Amino acid sequence: MLARLPYGLFALAAILYLAEARGSYAVAGLVDGAFGLGAAAGAPWQSRLIDRLGQRRVLVVAAAVDLTATALLLALTETGAPTILLVACGLVGGMAIPNVGGVLRAMWSGLLRGRERLLPTAFAIDSVALETLFTAGPLLAAGIITVASPLAALVVSAACSLTGTLAFIAQLPSREWRPDPAAGGGLGALRSSGVRTLAFAALPVGFCFGAVEIALPGFAESHGQRELAGVLLATWSVGSLFGGLVYGAITWRRPMSSVYVWLSALLPLGFLPALAAPSIPAMAILITTAGLLIAPQAAACNQLIGGVAPAGAVTEAYAWPVTATLVGFAPGTAIGGALVERAGWEWCFVAAALTALLGFAVVLRYRGTLTPKPAAALSV
Repeated sequence: MLARLPYGLFALAAILYLAEARGSYAVAGLVDGAFGLGAAAGAPWQSRLIDRLGQRRVLVVAAAVDLTATALLLALTETGAPTILLVACGLVGGMAIPNVGGVLRAMWSGLLRGRERLLPTAFAIDSVALETLFTAGPLLAAGIITVASPLAALVVSAACSLTGTLAFIAQLPSREWRPDPAAGGGLGALRSSGVRTLAFAALPVGFCFGAVEIALPGFAESHGQRELAGVLLATWSVGSLFGGLVYGAITWRRPMSSVYVWLSALLPLGFLPALAAPSIPAMAILITTAGLLIAPQAAACNQLIGGVAPAGAVTEAYAWPVTATLVGFAPGTAIGGALVERAGWEWCFVAAALTALLGFAVVLRYRGTLTPKPAAALSV
């Protein structure tokens, strides 16, 4: 969790630091966007190297590059360097941020061999941890900025990434992990039709995230309480956290592919209750339904990935749904912003429901690819 804290901490710290140092939110947005683009592009590439070279060799180098990119960003900003160099630092930092989450997911099956009934709980805990980080990260950043400065928050972000990564690879399971001899190039994890299905199904989910993140501030502003947008976003995350805890507590008797299909079918319905919200308190309650199925669906997706990933590409396989979600997020915010301005916040939820329905159609059409293959390799 410490290694992954920058996912929730970096964005707010970087935006406020650059807006203050350069006097421009446009520059801040460019750098933050480059960081997100780098994270989306870098996760599969870094994960493929991990499958081929091992966790420790790749994660240590990635953490060092990430730290260097952040240090350069600060130094170049303070010396008045051109914006393009700051954007380059954001891009490199995003590409290098250590993919500890993907590595951990690839290890669960080995760690719980003989206790497979605990796998849904393990993946649910992972999803709940991410929701906690995305909720706590901005709050921690805001606290550090209030007490010290945005620059201090960026330093803490980089320190967490480095310290958490070093602590992770020092653990016995990571020290004992070995790369798969079958690891190679080519299409990598994407040669599995199941991985491709789960990645394509994650694109609409990312769109939904982006649309809702724009819709809630739009709703709060339409009710004259823009400052409460953060509260609504937090309750949305709490809904996902609660859903993940319930999911992890259930002993699933049906195949995980069937569970994933049902969760994908129900996801579009979760966005509809928000359309009936007449006030901020009502929205704080109704928006939780939009979050209830997020962590469970992510947990089911991650459990399925381990079963359909091809030999030698298990870690990389876990990166593709994350990348697809990040890629889908960008048009979600862009289209959502246009809908809020031209039609109203309600249409963001309609768009989210329709897009989630499209994701379900993909899952339903290609559900046959989600059956685990006996030959799937587990890199432990």
